[in-house]
Amino acid sequence: MNMKSLSSAIMSSTTLPPEDLYPLLECRHSDPHRILGLRVLGKETIARVFHPDALTVSILLENGTKHPLIKTHADGLFEGVIPGVQSSSPLSYRIVTTFADGSSHSGRDAYAFAPQLGDLDLYLLGEGNHLEAYRVMGAHPREVEEIQGTAFAVWAPNAQRVSVVGDFNGWDGRRHMMRRLGGSGVWDIFVPGVREGNHYKFEIRGKDGGVFLKTDPYAFYAQHDLRTACMVTDLGHYHWSDDNWMKERAERDPYASPMSVYEVHLGSWRRKPEDRNRPLSYLELADELVDYVTEMGFTHVELLPVMEHPFDGSWGYQVVNFFAPTSRFGSPDEFRQLIDRLHQAGIGVILDWVPGHFPKDAHGLARFDGTSLYEHEDPRMGEHRDWGTLIFNYGRTEVRNFLIANALFWLSEFHIDGLRVDAVASMLYLDYSRKAGEWIPNKFGGRENLDAIEFLKAFNTACYQRHPGVITIAEESTAWPGVSKPVYEGGLGFGFKWNMGWMNDSLRYIARPPVHRKYHQGEITFSMIYAYHEHFVLVLSHDEVVHGKGSLLNKMPGDDWQKVANLRMFLSWMWTHPGKKLLFQGCEIAQWREWNHLHSIDWHLLDHQPHSGIQRLVKRINAIYREEPALFLLDDSSEGFQWIDHSDSDNSVWAFLRKAPAGTRDSDLLVIVNATPVTRQDYRIGVPRTGEYPVIFNSDDLVFGGSGHLQGSARASCSRAWHGFTNSLTIDLPPLATLILRCPAT
Repeated sequence: MNMKSLSSAIMSSTTLPPEDLYPLLECRHSDPHRILGLRVLGKETIARVFHPDALTVSILLENGTKHPLIKTHADGLFEGVIPGVQSSSPLSYRIVTTFADGSSHSGRDAYAFAPQLGDLDLYLLGEGNHLEAYRVMGAHPREVEEIQGTAFAVWAPNAQRVSVVGDFNGWDGRRHMMRRLGGSGVWDIFVPGVREGNHYKFEIRGKDGGVFLKTDPYAFYAQHDLRTACMVTDLGHYHWSDDNWMKERAERDPYASPMSVYEVHLGSWRRKPEDRNRPLSYLELADELVDYVTEMGFTHVELLPVMEHPFDGSWGYQVVNFFAPTSRFGSPDEFRQLIDRLHQAGIGVILDWVPGHFPKDAHGLARFDGTSLYEHEDPRMGEHRDWGTLIFNYGRTEVRNFLIANALFWLSEFHIDGLRVDAVASMLYLDYSRKAGEWIPNKFGGRENLDAIEFLKAFNTACYQRHPGVITIAEESTAWPGVSKPVYEGGLGFGFKWNMGWMNDSLRYIARPPVHRKYHQGEITFSMIYAYHEHFVLVLSHDEVVHGKGSLLNKMPGDDWQKVANLRMFLSWMWTHPGKKLLFQGCEIAQWREWNHLHSIDWHLLDHQPHSGIQRLVKRINAIYREEPALFLLDDSSEGFQWIDHSDSDNSVWAFLRKAPAGTRDSDLLVIVNATPVTRQDYRIGVPRTGEYPVIFNSDDLVFGGSGHLQGSARASCSRAWHGFTNSLTIDLPPLATLILRCPAT
C-alpha cells in the first residue's frame, strides 16, 4: 500500500463524527479540548489541530521527530497518527505551522492543558461565595508544567461558544475556542506563550448564533478610548512600603479619629497646559497631590471612580472594567504607587465604588453572553432610564459574587482604606425615579429591593470581617433606618452615611441674604435633632458644584467680600459640627467657576488674597480639627455636644460646646457663629465654668482675608448667669464669622 493510500486509510478511521465535526468547523463547539490535541485511541495516538489559516501543520516531538498532519477538511482541520506516543502531555510536543506567505510558527498546544479552575472554585462561584474570584477568573499569566502562558476564564453560561482573541492569534475566534466547565457556565483555556502586555477580548457566540466581542469583566488593565481591548497583567510584581500604615489602620477606631476628606477627580485636579492640557499621571500625582494634601492637613482623599470607564463625561460613574484602574493616568502598579505614597504620608484613600448600575456599551457587561446576564431582563427592574444605564441583578448569586469580590479586590490588592458606595438609594427602592406602572413590587408588595438589601449587608459584612480598619460609606439620600448600623443589629452595615440632609438644609440657609436668615434659623440647627441617628459624614461634594448649581463661592449671597466671608464662616462652622468632613477639590480655594471635568482647578486664583485666605483657613481649621480631641473623640455621641443657644434668630447667632471625654485633660471648645455682616458688640454667652477663654480660631482673622475686627486673644468669664449657666462672658462677634474658644480646664 502506498503512502497516499495508507494516509487515506488512517484518516478514514480518525475523522470526527458529525456531532463534533460541524460544531468545530462552525465555531460553536463547547468542548474543543475533548477532540483537539493529542488523543490516545486504543493503541494509537491521534493528533488533531484546527487552524484555518495554516498551509501545513506538523507535530514536533521532544525527541526531534516531526510528523506532518493531513488536512482532512478544507476549513482547516488537520489530523494524523503519531506513532510511538502514548501521552498528551504538553511537554511531549509542539505544533509547527507554515503559511501561504512562507512564514512559519512553532508553539505549544493550548488543547493539551487541563482546566485551571478546580472543582472548589466552580462550586464557590456557583454558590456565590468565591470572595477571591478575581484570582481565578479573567486573565492570569502563569507557568503550567514549566510552560509560560496565560490562563483565561470567563462566565458566559448562555453562550454557544467562547473564544479568547487577541494580538497573539490575529483576533481570530477560530484559533482558541474555550471549553465550558460542566454546568458552571465558566469557560476556560490556557494559552501557551501569551504573556503580560498582550491585548485580548472574548469573542462570544450567543445562543441565537450572533457573534460579538466583549471585554473581560475581571480584567486588571484595559484601554479606555475607542480601543477597548484588555491587557494581560500580573499584579504580583509590586512591593508595598506602607506596612506601618496598614498595621496602624487595623488598630484605629474610625469613629474616635479625625476624618477630613479631600474629594478629588484625578482628571481635573491639576492639568499640564504646556502639554496639551493633559491631566497628571499617577506618578505625577504621587508627588504633587500627596504634597498638597499633606500641606493642607486633610486626613483622607476620596477619589471619584478610578475603575475603567469609556466616557470622560461620566466622571467614572459608568464603569465597564470594575477590576481595572483607568489607564488614562498609567498602569495598575503606578496607581498602587500613588496609594502607597499617600499611605506613607499618613493619608487614607477612599474610592468611590459603583455597584448600582453599569453602562450599555457594546463591549461591556450589557447582555454579556447574548442574554441579560448581569442585569435584569425586564427593564422595570433592570434599567435606569434617567441615566441610560442597567441595574445589576442582585438576586443572582454569580452577580453578587462578582460585586463583593470586586470590593474586596480593591481593599486587598490596592490597599484601599474605604469604599464610598454611590447611589445607594437607587439600589434600595424598586420605585426609585419611576412612575406608577414602571416598577415591580417585591414579593410582599412593597417598594424595597430585597435582593439589593441582602447584597449590601453581605458586602459590608465581608469588608469588615476580612479587612479590619477599613470603612464603608453610603451615599444614601433618604431616611432609610440603620444605614450605618451593624448587620447583626438589623442595619445595612455601613460604617458611615453621607449627611445629605445637613448639606441641603445648610446650603439653603447659607444662600439666603443675611437679612432673611433670622426667619430660617431652624434650617441651620435642625441637623442636631438627628445627628446621632447614624454615623455621618458632612459633605460638600462634586454634586453640589456642577450642572448649573454654581461653585460653592457663588452660592453665597452679597458682594464679593461678603461671599468670601460667608464661605469662611460656613466652612469653619462645618468643621466644628459633629460628623466627619468632606470637601471637593477647588472649594478650598473659593473657585468662582463651577467644576468642569475637562479643566483644571483655577490655581491662578491663589495669586489673590481672598482665595489664598480661604486656602489658609482650610489648612488652619484642618489643623485644629486634628489637634483638638473635643472635635472628634465623641463625634458619634451626644455626650460630645451641648447647645449653649440655638434660638437667637433675631441676631442669627448660635453657640455650642464641643466636649472632650469626661475625666481627660483635653479641653472643651466653645463655638460661636455670627451669620450676619453686623458686628455684635459685647455679645453675652453663657459658659460652663469660670476662667480664661482664649480665642484659638477666628474665621474673620486678617490672615484669612477677614476684617480683623476681634482684638485680643482671651476672654474672662464672670459669675453672671446666662443661657442656663452660672457663668458667662462677653465678646465682640465679628461679621460673618465663626469663633472657637478654648474652655478652661476643670
